[in-house]
Amino acid sequence: MTLARHAGLGILACVVLLVLASRLDAYRQYQMAQVAATVVAVAGLTVLIGVSGQLSIGHGAFMFVGGYATALLVMHLNWPLALVIVASAAVAALAGGVMGVAAARLRGPYLAGATLMLAVALPAVAYQWQGVFGGDQGLDFTVTTPRFLGASFQLTEWQAWVCCICLVIVMVLLANLLRSRIGRSWRALRDNETAAALSGLNVARLRVLAFALSAGCAGVAGSLLAMTMLNVTPGAFTLALSIQLLTAVVLGGLGSLAGAVWGGIILVLVPPFLTDFAASHGFSSASASVPVAGYGLVLIVVMLLFPAGIQGGVRRLLGPVAPAATGPVGAIGRRLAHRLQESSSAETREERSG
Repeated sequence: MTLARHAGLGILACVVLLVLASRLDAYRQYQMAQVAATVVAVAGLTVLIGVSGQLSIGHGAFMFVGGYATALLVMHLNWPLALVIVASAAVAALAGGVMGVAAARLRGPYLAGATLMLAVALPAVAYQWQGVFGGDQGLDFTVTTPRFLGASFQLTEWQAWVCCICLVIVMVLLANLLRSRIGRSWRALRDNETAAALSGLNVARLRVLAFALSAGCAGVAGSLLAMTMLNVTPGAFTLALSIQLLTAVVLGGLGSLAGAVWGGIILVLVPPFLTDFAASHGFSSASASVPVAGYGLVLIVVMLLFPAGIQGGVRRLLGPVAPAATGPVGAIGRRLAHRLQESSSAETREERSG
C-alpha cells in the first residue's frame, strides 16, 4: 500500500512539475533543472547522515564521478540519455561502496576526515589525465531533444523535464526504502549501534549499503547537472560544493526527504538572489562574498528558530511532532531487553541450583 501511495503522489508531482516547466522561461527552466538535480544529491546525503548516522563531507566527489561518467559515455559511446544516467549512478554507487568499506571501520571525525580527503583529492584526477578528462577546461558534450517532441521544443525545457522526472523517481524509491526493513535497520543503527548488532543486524553491511546508495544519488545529481550545463569541469565539484550540500541537509532537516527539497531550493535559489540584491544596492565589489555571508545568516536564523531544520519547523507549526520511533525500531530495543532478561534469569537459576 505504501508503494502505491508513493507512486501515486510521485505521478501527481511529476505532472505538476512538467506543466510548471512548460510555463517558465528558459532561465527559470534552467534553474528548475538545477534545483531538481541538487535535491537528488541532498536527499541521498540526508539518508546517509540523518537516517544511517554516518557523516560525509565529500559528496561532491561522487557528483564528480557521475558528471564525468555522463560526459565520457555521451562523447564516446553515444548511449541513450536514460541509460547514461543509470550507468553514471552505478559507477558513483560503486565508488561509494568502496568508500563505505573504509567508512564501516571509521567513526565521527575520522570518517569526516576520510571523506574530506576524498573531496579534495578526487577532482585532481582531471588534471593528472588531461587527455581523458580535459584538464582545467573539462569536457563539453551535446544533448538533443527527442524528435517526437518536435523541432521547436526548447532544450532547457527538456532538461528541466529530465531532471524533474529523475527527482520524482529517486524520491519515490527513497521514500519506500526508508519505510522498508532496510530503512528501519538504518534508524536502529543510527540510534544505538551496539543494540542493533546484538539484535542480529549486520552493521558493516548496512553502513556500506547506505554509503553506496547515497553516492549513487550523488552520481545521478552529477549526471543531471552535467547534462544541464553541457560540460563538466573539476572546478564545479570542489570542496565548497560538498560543504554546501552538508549545509543544505542541516537547513532542510536531518533524515527528512521533504527537508532535502527545502535544502536544495535554498542552495540553488538563494545565492543568485543575494548577488542581485547586493548589486542593486551598490555592493558590486563585494557581491562575490554576499552569498557566503547569506548562507551563514540563513543557517544561524534557521538553527535558532527551528533546531530540527525547516521541515522540523513546518511540522511544529502544522501540528505536534510525531512520537518516538515505534514498530520495528522499537522492536529491536524490546528484543534486546528480552535477551538481557533471559540471560539474567538463566544466571539466577544457575545460582539457585548451585
